[in-house]
Amino acid sequence: MFKRILFLFLVLCPLISVAQDFSDSWEGHFSYNNIKDVTASESKIYAASENAVFTYNILTQETSTLSSIQGLSGELISTIHYSLDFEALVIGYENGLIEIFLEEDSKVLSVVDIVDKPTIPPTSKKINHFNENEGLIYISTNYGISVYNLNRLEFGDTYFIGDSGVQSVVTQTTVSEGYIFAAGLDFIGLKRAELSNSNLIDYKQWTKISSGQFTAVEAVSNNVYAVDIGRFIYKVTGTNINGSIQFPTAPLDVKSANNELVITTINHVYLYDADLRIIAEVGQNDAFSTNYTSAITTIDSFYIGSSSLGVLQSPIDNPFSFKEIRPDGPSMNIPFSVKAGYNNAWVTYGDYTLSYNPFPIQTRGVSHLKNGAWKNIPTDSILGTTNLNAISVNPNKISQVFISSFQKGLLEVDADLATKLFNETNSTLDPIALPNSTEIRLSASTFDGDGLLYTLSGRVQSPLNSYDPNSNQWKSYSFEGLYTDAFGGEWGFSDIVIDNSGVAWVGSFKNGIIGYDFKSGTSKIKSLNEESQNMPTVSVSAVALDNSNQLWIGTARGLRVLYNTSSFFTDSNVQVSEIIILDDGIAKELLAQEYISSIEVDGSNNKWIGTIGSGVYYFSSDGQEAIYHFTKDNSPIPSNNISDISIDNSNGKVFIATESGLVAFYSGSSETKDNYNDAYVYPNPVRPTFNIVDELVKIKGLTDRVNIKITDIEGNLVAEAQANVNSRFGGSNLEIDGGTAFWNGKNLANNVVRSGVYLIMLSDTETFETKVLKLMVIR
Repeated sequence: MFKRILFLFLVLCPLISVAQDFSDSWEGHFSYNNIKDVTASESKIYAASENAVFTYNILTQETSTLSSIQGLSGELISTIHYSLDFEALVIGYENGLIEIFLEEDSKVLSVVDIVDKPTIPPTSKKINHFNENEGLIYISTNYGISVYNLNRLEFGDTYFIGDSGVQSVVTQTTVSEGYIFAAGLDFIGLKRAELSNSNLIDYKQWTKISSGQFTAVEAVSNNVYAVDIGRFIYKVTGTNINGSIQFPTAPLDVKSANNELVITTINHVYLYDADLRIIAEVGQNDAFSTNYTSAITTIDSFYIGSSSLGVLQSPIDNPFSFKEIRPDGPSMNIPFSVKAGYNNAWVTYGDYTLSYNPFPIQTRGVSHLKNGAWKNIPTDSILGTTNLNAISVNPNKISQVFISSFQKGLLEVDADLATKLFNETNSTLDPIALPNSTEIRLSASTFDGDGLLYTLSGRVQSPLNSYDPNSNQWKSYSFEGLYTDAFGGEWGFSDIVIDNSGVAWVGSFKNGIIGYDFKSGTSKIKSLNEESQNMPTVSVSAVALDNSNQLWIGTARGLRVLYNTSSFFTDSNVQVSEIIILDDGIAKELLAQEYISSIEVDGSNNKWIGTIGSGVYYFSSDGQEAIYHFTKDNSPIPSNNISDISIDNSNGKVFIATESGLVAFYSGSSETKDNYNDAYVYPNPVRPTFNIVDELVKIKGLTDRVNIKITDIEGNLVAEAQANVNSRFGGSNLEIDGGTAFWNGKNLANNVVRSGVYLIMLSDTETFETKVLKLMVIR
């Protein structure tokens, strides 16, 4: 019945929308370690992490995920509930949003009534609990109780039941014997009212059973139990309560399942019958060190949500046996830095503030995506390092990565094992310029074309250091020509790139964009940080060198480009430039006043730019055309605050790290090659089931000077394209994006080609190298 009336009410209810599924172009890399709530259907367990959900099929033992990729908002989840009658998962969020996932149709409905309610303060909109009764969901919130009709997909009344009708925190409700019971804090306590009363919006219709602060109320059979902040559980009889048990630690979650009561504390789960007689209990297992957050039971097992191990399954008749259940993913949903390449991706969780303050100190592990699976290096295996941030992969040994610690120095990881920590005792890295300090605030790093690693550390006189992994030799470089105050002269560095001439381009917090030429014989150092040089601020937050040797500079107040890098040290009046675009005929500065957090250049010389507050932009090579602008509203990125972006040029996958999780976009582009040895076309053959117009034929392994001609077997020209002429998103039938070309199967007359064999002739316009590929099309 619910499914049949659904689309009618989607038309009639303007505050309900159907979320888009982005799984064709995106993939989610969310952590499912920290579980906020669990619930169950007859055959599945549902577990909510910070901003995503996974399901566990009890019979098949398979897991599946539900995240922003499938249409969830990406906001912080506070509670979930599964409706058996409507076969729907109801998800509540801290900002008041409600989403309903219809399992049979795989659709997500977004209900924004509470989010958009102007009379409720944003801090009071948190959804605390769902209680379903006869097609109605009673929603406990930080302002009171709202009623939602699952049959009609619409809200009913809202009850402000605090003393004198004020908005107050309701933690949980339950229904028993014709009454609705409400537990709450402050002005609520424990109250009840008759469900048949048509005037429950009047706070006077609610009878206060007990003052105090109650965290839960739950009915089991005909009995009602309430829990207060004093850790007592009470039996509610009429308008009286009687305390019988005080728990050693505060109950965090109270649920009814199978006519039994499930109570979860930080280190224990208790299962009671309807008369509060203990049936079974689960303590902690030393081999599974974690905190419990919530729990549900089936006929034979506990399913316990934890803070770091996902869901733990424990048989009711053998509560000493544990099994971890969670989908594959990184260790956390707060990526600080991401580095992708060679079909791998590395993630760290930092962090330091925008002003390079490392406190509070964070000890967090490292995550590594390899061959589609995540390997998480835990905090006890990173040699005591803290505030891990920038990642550099050795291009000559991709199993070896170097990770900056904004406290301890440089961590070397090889084959997923932390092997060495470089600090002041075994390298040229200097601690901050304070007496007896051992604190090394290391941030940006990169490898140059010769396989040397360059790192930068703040609050020292010689912040730039190089390391040769082959010879184990270190070398330091002083910035004395730029500043003399070692401690206060520069707090930290955001980015570093090294061009083909050996100049290091460095983004700094206090000195703008820095150029340092240390290979010219006599070291030269210079910075641009003044308004007269067209710098909008001294704080540079991102740096990228594009394929034309132009330097793209992200700042806290907008974007700049240094077009002529070769004259940087010789021109006495060097200036950076803003990019001017026409917006409806009006000249405007591109990304004016935006906080630029990351800039990446892809194989086509196009620019991926991350921001704080405005999501991700994908621009043409000159910035004049916005190809994509991804935000929370039109894409699965879970936040508009972008921490980092990294492109895996081997497959064109763009990894986007946000403050609320990591996602990846299939851009389809790839890096160019030096020759056509590895060139190929796919799919081949093109079968009738393949939608050639929309899904496109891909030709990979191209040089950056390629000319492509496609002919039929008789030699008639079908399509032609050349690098930097027929660029992607230009509207041509055959387009080139870095090392990949895309053909929509149409000929020069704009008609889809017939079945047959087609020849793809590749030629390099500089080296004159050629190669011919054969493609069969079956229609």
